Amino acid sequence: MKKILTKGFTLIAILAFLAIPLFAGGSSEKDGKTEITVGSKIDTEGALLGSMIVLLLENGGFKVVDKTGTGTSPIVRSAILAGEIDIYPEYTGSGYYFFPDQTDIELWKDLQKGYKKVAELDLAANNIVWLEPSPANNTWAISIRSDLAKAQSLSTLEDLAVYINKGGAFKLAASEEFVSDEPALPSFEKGYGFKLSNEQLLVFAGGNTTLTEQAAASGQEGVNAAMAYGTDGQLAALGLKVLTDTKQIQPVYAPSPNIRGEVLKKNPEIRTILDPAFKSLDLETLQTLNSRIAVEGQSARNVAKAYLEEKGFL
Repeated sequence: MKKILTKGFTLIAILAFLAIPLFAGGSSEKDGKTEITVGSKIDTEGALLGSMIVLLLENGGFKVVDKTGTGTSPIVRSAILAGEIDIYPEYTGSGYYFFPDQTDIELWKDLQKGYKKVAELDLAANNIVWLEPSPANNTWAISIRSDLAKAQSLSTLEDLAVYINKGGAFKLAASEEFVSDEPALPSFEKGYGFKLSNEQLLVFAGGNTTLTEQAAASGQEGVNAAMAYGTDGQLAALGLKVLTDTKQIQPVYAPSPNIRGEVLKKNPEIRTILDPAFKSLDLETLQTLNSRIAVEGQSARNVAKAYLEEKGFL
Protein backbone atom coordinates (compact mmCIF):
# COMPACT_ATOMS: atom_id res chain seq x y z
CA MET A 1 0.00 0.00 0.00
CA LYS A 2 1.35 2.21 1.56
CA LYS A 3 -0.15 4.55 4.11
CA ILE A 4 -0.29 8.34 4.23
CA LEU A 5 0.39 9.13 7.88
CA THR A 6 -0.19 12.86 7.99
CA LYS A 7 -3.10 15.22 7.67
CA GLY A 8 -0.70 17.54 5.85
CA PHE A 9 -0.72 15.16 2.89
CA THR A 10 -1.96 17.74 0.40
CA LEU A 11 1.04 20.01 0.92
CA ILE A 12 3.45 17.06 0.79
CA ALA A 13 1.90 15.84 -2.41
CA ILE A 14 2.13 19.24 -4.08
CA LEU A 15 5.76 19.71 -3.06
CA ALA A 16 6.63 16.20 -4.19
CA PHE A 17 4.96 16.77 -7.53
CA LEU A 18 6.85 20.02 -8.10
CA ALA A 19 10.17 18.49 -7.07
CA ILE A 20 10.09 15.28 -9.08
CA PRO A 21 9.46 15.23 -12.83
CA LEU A 22 6.88 12.65 -13.81
CA PHE A 23 6.06 11.90 -17.41
CA ALA A 24 3.76 12.85 -20.21
CA GLY A 25 0.63 10.81 -19.65
CA GLY A 26 -3.12 10.80 -19.51
CA SER A 27 -5.65 9.21 -21.82
CA SER A 28 -5.59 9.91 -25.55
CA GLU A 29 -6.95 8.51 -28.78
CA LYS A 30 -4.63 6.29 -30.79
CA ASP A 31 -5.64 4.30 -33.87
CA GLY A 32 -9.28 4.79 -32.93
CA LYS A 33 -8.85 3.31 -29.45
CA THR A 34 -8.55 5.04 -26.10
CA GLU A 35 -5.05 4.99 -24.62
CA ILE A 36 -5.05 4.68 -20.83
CA THR A 37 -2.06 5.42 -18.59
CA VAL A 38 -1.91 3.13 -15.54
CA GLY A 39 0.15 3.93 -12.45
CA SER A 40 0.75 2.32 -9.07
CA LYS A 41 2.71 2.68 -5.85
CA ILE A 42 6.20 1.22 -5.52
CA ASP A 43 5.49 -1.83 -3.40
CA THR A 44 4.57 -5.46 -3.95
CA GLU A 45 0.82 -5.05 -3.81
CA GLY A 46 0.93 -1.86 -5.87
CA ALA A 47 2.75 -3.76 -8.60
CA LEU A 48 0.29 -6.66 -8.39
CA LEU A 49 -2.87 -4.55 -8.55
CA GLY A 50 -1.43 -2.19 -11.14
CA SER A 51 -0.53 -5.16 -13.34
CA MET A 52 -4.07 -6.50 -13.00
CA ILE A 53 -5.48 -3.19 -14.21
CA VAL A 54 -3.06 -3.14 -17.14
CA LEU A 55 -3.91 -6.71 -18.19
CA LEU A 56 -7.67 -6.27 -17.82
CA LEU A 57 -7.70 -3.05 -19.84
CA GLU A 58 -5.52 -4.56 -22.55
CA ASN A 59 -7.86 -7.52 -22.68
CA GLY A 60 -10.77 -5.08 -22.98
CA GLY A 61 -9.34 -3.56 -26.12
CA PHE A 62 -7.63 -0.49 -24.68
CA LYS A 63 -4.14 0.66 -25.55
CA VAL A 64 -2.34 0.88 -22.22
CA VAL A 65 0.70 2.90 -21.18
CA ASP A 66 2.17 0.92 -18.28
CA LYS A 67 3.55 3.34 -15.69
CA THR A 68 3.14 1.02 -12.71
CA GLY A 69 5.70 1.72 -10.01
CA THR A 70 5.02 5.44 -10.43
CA GLY A 71 6.39 6.34 -7.00
CA THR A 72 5.52 6.78 -3.36
CA SER A 73 1.99 7.54 -2.21
CA PRO A 74 2.29 11.35 -2.53
CA ILE A 75 3.83 11.05 -6.00
CA VAL A 76 1.24 8.69 -7.45
CA ARG A 77 -1.61 10.69 -5.93
CA SER A 78 -0.17 13.89 -7.39
CA ALA A 79 0.16 12.18 -10.77
CA ILE A 80 -3.53 11.35 -11.06
CA LEU A 81 -4.60 14.77 -9.80
CA ALA A 82 -2.38 16.37 -12.46
CA GLY A 83 -3.68 14.08 -15.21
CA GLU A 84 -0.28 12.44 -15.68
CA ILE A 85 -1.84 9.02 -15.11
CA ASP A 86 -5.46 8.00 -15.59
CA ILE A 87 -5.92 5.20 -13.08
CA TYR A 88 -4.14 3.52 -10.17
CA PRO A 89 -5.02 1.37 -7.11
CA GLU A 90 -5.50 3.32 -3.88
CA TYR A 91 -6.85 2.43 -0.43
CA THR A 92 -10.11 3.58 1.15
CA GLY A 93 -8.52 4.49 4.49
CA SER A 94 -6.22 6.96 2.73
CA GLY A 95 -9.26 9.18 2.27
CA TYR A 96 -9.09 10.12 5.94
CA TYR A 97 -5.70 11.70 5.26
CA PHE A 98 -6.46 13.07 1.78
CA PHE A 99 -9.13 15.37 3.21
CA PRO A 100 -7.86 17.32 6.27
CA ASP A 101 -11.34 18.27 7.46
CA GLN A 102 -12.19 14.63 8.25
CA THR A 103 -12.28 14.19 12.01
CA ASP A 104 -14.56 11.17 12.51
CA ILE A 105 -12.02 8.34 12.47
CA GLU A 106 -14.72 5.84 13.42
CA LEU A 107 -16.41 6.21 10.03
CA TRP A 108 -13.21 5.08 8.30
CA LYS A 109 -13.06 1.87 10.32
CA ASP A 110 -16.04 0.53 8.35
CA LEU A 111 -15.13 -0.60 4.81
CA GLN A 112 -18.37 0.40 3.12
CA LYS A 113 -18.84 3.67 5.02
CA GLY A 114 -15.24 4.68 4.39
CA TYR A 115 -15.51 3.75 0.72
CA LYS A 116 -18.75 5.69 0.30
CA LYS A 117 -17.31 8.76 2.01
CA VAL A 118 -14.01 8.89 0.10
CA ALA A 119 -15.82 8.25 -3.19
CA GLU A 120 -18.16 11.16 -2.45
CA LEU A 121 -15.37 13.53 -1.35
CA ASP A 122 -12.94 12.76 -4.16
CA LEU A 123 -15.59 12.99 -6.87
CA ALA A 124 -16.74 16.38 -5.64
CA ALA A 125 -13.27 17.82 -5.05
CA ASN A 126 -11.20 16.26 -7.84
CA ASN A 127 -13.51 14.38 -10.23
CA ILE A 128 -11.76 11.16 -9.20
CA VAL A 129 -13.97 8.06 -9.23
CA TRP A 130 -13.39 5.17 -6.80
CA LEU A 131 -14.39 1.88 -8.41
CA GLU A 132 -15.39 -1.36 -6.62
CA PRO A 133 -13.15 -1.97 -3.58
CA SER A 134 -11.69 -5.35 -2.68
CA PRO A 135 -13.08 -7.01 0.47
CA ALA A 136 -9.60 -7.00 2.03
CA ASN A 137 -7.99 -4.78 4.64
CA ASN A 138 -4.37 -3.84 4.04
CA THR A 139 -4.11 -1.82 7.22
CA TRP A 140 -1.31 -1.22 9.71
CA ALA A 141 -0.69 -4.22 11.95
CA ILE A 142 1.77 -5.62 14.49
CA SER A 143 3.10 -9.10 13.82
CA ILE A 144 5.09 -11.27 16.22
CA ARG A 145 7.19 -14.40 15.93
CA SER A 146 5.04 -17.52 15.92
CA ASP A 147 7.14 -19.09 18.67
CA LEU A 148 6.44 -16.11 20.93
CA ALA A 149 2.73 -16.24 20.07
CA LYS A 150 2.56 -19.92 20.95
CA ALA A 151 4.65 -19.73 24.12
CA GLN A 152 2.72 -16.78 25.56
CA SER A 153 -0.72 -17.48 24.01
CA LEU A 154 -0.76 -14.17 22.16
CA SER A 155 -3.36 -13.74 19.42
CA THR A 156 -4.69 -10.19 19.89
CA LEU A 157 -3.26 -6.77 20.65
CA GLU A 158 -5.06 -6.97 23.99
CA ASP A 159 -3.01 -10.07 24.77
CA LEU A 160 0.13 -8.25 23.73
CA ALA A 161 -0.61 -5.28 26.01
CA VAL A 162 -0.97 -7.58 29.02
CA TYR A 163 2.29 -9.34 28.09
CA ILE A 164 4.23 -6.06 27.68
CA ASN A 165 2.82 -4.52 30.86
CA LYS A 166 3.92 -7.61 32.82
CA GLY A 167 7.48 -7.03 31.62
CA GLY A 168 7.59 -9.61 28.84
CA ALA A 169 10.58 -9.47 26.48
CA PHE A 170 9.50 -7.45 23.45
CA LYS A 171 11.23 -5.49 20.69
CA LEU A 172 9.52 -4.11 17.60
CA ALA A 173 11.06 -3.40 14.19
CA ALA A 174 9.21 -0.54 12.48
CA SER A 175 9.57 2.50 10.26
CA GLU A 176 10.08 6.01 11.62
CA GLU A 177 6.59 6.90 10.35
CA PHE A 178 4.98 4.00 12.17
CA VAL A 179 6.74 4.82 15.42
CA SER A 180 6.16 8.58 15.47
CA ASP A 181 2.94 9.36 13.60
CA GLU A 182 -0.25 9.46 15.65
CA PRO A 183 -2.43 7.11 13.54
CA ALA A 184 0.12 4.26 13.78
CA LEU A 185 1.98 2.98 16.87
CA PRO A 186 0.87 5.83 19.17
CA SER A 187 -2.75 4.92 18.40
CA PHE A 188 -2.11 1.27 19.24
CA GLU A 189 -0.35 2.26 22.48
CA LYS A 190 -3.13 4.62 23.52
CA GLY A 191 -5.93 2.26 22.51
CA TYR A 192 -4.51 -0.83 24.20
CA GLY A 193 -2.76 0.77 27.16
CA PHE A 194 0.92 -0.02 26.67
CA LYS A 195 4.02 2.06 25.96
CA LEU A 196 7.24 0.99 24.25
CA SER A 197 10.57 2.46 25.30
CA ASN A 198 13.33 3.38 22.85
CA GLU A 199 15.11 0.18 23.87
CA GLN A 200 12.09 -1.81 22.68
CA LEU A 201 12.26 -0.38 19.16
CA LEU A 202 14.44 -0.97 16.11
CA VAL A 203 13.59 1.90 13.78
CA PHE A 204 14.12 1.89 10.01
CA ALA A 205 14.05 5.06 7.92
CA GLY A 206 11.83 3.56 5.21
CA GLY A 207 8.44 1.90 5.37
CA ASN A 208 9.27 -1.41 3.69
CA THR A 209 7.64 -4.17 5.74
CA THR A 210 9.91 -6.76 4.16
CA LEU A 211 12.78 -5.28 6.19
CA THR A 212 10.87 -5.09 9.46
CA GLU A 213 9.47 -8.59 9.10
CA GLN A 214 12.83 -10.09 8.18
CA ALA A 215 14.32 -8.43 11.27
CA ALA A 216 11.72 -10.13 13.46
CA ALA A 217 12.08 -13.48 11.74
CA SER A 218 15.87 -13.47 12.16
CA GLY A 219 15.82 -12.03 15.68
CA GLN A 220 18.01 -9.10 14.58
CA GLU A 221 19.17 -7.14 17.65
CA GLY A 222 16.66 -9.02 19.80
CA VAL A 223 13.65 -8.11 17.64
CA ASN A 224 10.66 -10.46 18.00
CA ALA A 225 7.91 -8.29 16.47
CA ALA A 226 7.42 -6.20 13.36
CA MET A 227 5.31 -3.53 11.77
CA ALA A 228 3.24 -5.22 9.07
CA TYR A 229 0.41 -4.70 6.61
CA GLY A 230 -2.67 -6.91 6.63
CA THR A 231 -2.14 -8.39 3.17
CA ASP A 232 1.64 -8.93 3.35
CA GLY A 233 2.46 -12.15 1.57
CA GLN A 234 5.66 -13.05 3.38
CA LEU A 235 4.25 -13.27 6.91
CA ALA A 236 3.52 -17.01 6.93
CA ALA A 237 6.77 -17.84 5.15
CA LEU A 238 8.73 -15.89 7.79
CA GLY A 239 6.94 -17.54 10.69
CA LEU A 240 5.13 -14.40 11.83
CA LYS A 241 1.63 -13.98 13.19
CA VAL A 242 -0.48 -10.80 12.85
CA LEU A 243 -2.16 -9.87 16.13
CA THR A 244 -5.86 -9.10 15.83
CA ASP A 245 -6.84 -5.45 16.28
CA THR A 246 -9.91 -6.28 18.39
CA LYS A 247 -10.67 -2.63 19.14
CA GLN A 248 -10.42 -1.63 15.47
CA ILE A 249 -7.93 1.13 16.16
CA GLN A 250 -6.96 1.46 12.50
CA PRO A 251 -9.01 2.61 9.51
CA VAL A 252 -9.87 -0.02 6.90
CA TYR A 253 -7.58 0.12 3.87
CA ALA A 254 -9.45 -1.67 1.09
CA PRO A 255 -7.85 -1.39 -2.36
CA SER A 256 -9.90 0.30 -5.08
CA PRO A 257 -9.01 1.50 -8.60
CA ASN A 258 -9.05 5.29 -8.75
CA ILE A 259 -9.81 6.71 -12.19
CA ARG A 260 -10.13 10.23 -13.54
CA GLY A 261 -13.80 11.06 -14.01
CA GLU A 262 -13.45 12.31 -17.57
CA VAL A 263 -11.75 9.09 -18.61
CA LEU A 264 -14.49 6.92 -17.09
CA LYS A 265 -17.20 9.09 -18.65
CA LYS A 266 -15.75 8.46 -22.12
CA ASN A 267 -15.15 4.77 -21.35
CA PRO A 268 -17.85 3.57 -18.91
CA GLU A 269 -17.08 -0.07 -19.75
CA ILE A 270 -13.91 0.24 -17.63
CA ARG A 271 -16.06 -0.15 -14.53
CA THR A 272 -17.54 -3.39 -15.86
CA ILE A 273 -14.07 -4.68 -16.74
CA LEU A 274 -12.42 -3.97 -13.39
CA ASP A 275 -15.13 -4.31 -10.73
CA PRO A 276 -15.57 -8.12 -10.81
CA ALA A 277 -11.84 -8.78 -10.55
CA PHE A 278 -11.29 -6.43 -7.61
CA LYS A 279 -14.38 -7.77 -5.87
CA SER A 280 -12.77 -11.24 -5.94
CA LEU A 281 -9.63 -10.14 -4.06
CA ASP A 282 -10.27 -11.05 -0.44
CA LEU A 283 -7.60 -10.94 2.29
CA GLU A 284 -6.40 -14.53 1.89
CA THR A 285 -6.21 -14.19 -1.90
CA LEU A 286 -4.09 -11.05 -1.72
CA GLN A 287 -1.78 -12.58 0.88
CA THR A 288 -1.27 -15.60 -1.39
CA LEU A 289 -0.64 -13.54 -4.52
CA ASN A 290 1.69 -11.14 -2.70
CA SER A 291 3.62 -14.13 -1.39
CA ARG A 292 4.24 -15.42 -4.90
CA ILE A 293 5.94 -12.11 -5.65
CA ALA A 294 7.70 -11.32 -2.35
CA VAL A 295 8.68 -14.87 -1.34
CA GLU A 296 8.82 -16.92 -4.54
CA GLY A 297 10.26 -14.13 -6.68
CA GLN A 298 7.70 -14.30 -9.48
CA SER A 299 7.02 -11.14 -11.48
CA ALA A 300 3.94 -9.13 -10.55
CA ARG A 301 2.64 -9.29 -14.11
CA ASN A 302 2.95 -13.08 -14.29
CA VAL A 303 1.22 -13.55 -10.94
CA ALA A 304 -1.57 -11.17 -11.95
CA LYS A 305 -2.01 -12.87 -15.33
CA ALA A 306 -2.16 -16.37 -13.85
CA TYR A 307 -4.77 -15.34 -11.29
CA LEU A 308 -6.96 -13.47 -13.78
CA GLU A 309 -6.84 -16.39 -16.22
CA GLU A 310 -7.61 -18.90 -13.45
CA LYS A 311 -10.70 -16.93 -12.41
CA GLY A 312 -11.90 -16.36 -15.97
CA PHE A 313 -11.32 -12.60 -16.06
CA LEU A 314 -8.95 -12.91 -19.03
